[in-house]
Amino acid sequence: MEIEYKNYYWQNERVRLRAMRPDDWSFVFLMEFDGVARRKLNYHQELPPTEENRKSKTEQHSGYKSDDKSWLVFIIETLDEKFIGYINLNSIDERHGTFSVGIQVVSDECGKGYGTAAMRIIMCYAFNERRLNKYYGSVIENNIASAAMLKKLGCTQEGVRREQIFMDGRYWNEVLFGLTASEFHEKNTRK
Repeated sequence: MEIEYKNYYWQNERVRLRAMRPDDWSFVFLMEFDGVARRKLNYHQELPPTEENRKSKTEQHSGYKSDDKSWLVFIIETLDEKFIGYINLNSIDERHGTFSVGIQVVSDECGKGYGTAAMRIIMCYAFNERRLNKYYGSVIENNIASAAMLKKLGCTQEGVRREQIFMDGRYWNEVLFGLTASEFHEKNTRK
């Protein structure tokens, strides 16, 4: 069956998002061996990954069937269906209208605009379809690329939690970012 994507909501000129499938476990498993990226994403040294753990987590989030509706996981692909990484809409608080996003792009594909493109799709969904009002997130101070991406999307640096994160034998600052729906709409348009 050939899918026609020309009017598909979950894509833009750079990437397409799709539901996680059980067979995606191996792609995500291999990404867990990128220690530098994982530490910037999770702010700590993870234990060595296991196939069983990754299969279980992937199964849990496949097809949005998790009981936790405040956490939605998507696979990021190029328009020719090449696996690029994953992105999740998380910490959704319907009462206050807030949310956060987690994203990891395969190292060889970083710096090509795929992460920014995927973030735009997720933010459009959060602000325009879920009626959420505020994105909040943070980066560890040495994560220059993610901070630049957030600024490109229109996020404002809202503060710094000094020496908040202990990693690599020292304390690091956590840089806080935020973006409201109105700010997003002022700075980002979608066809």
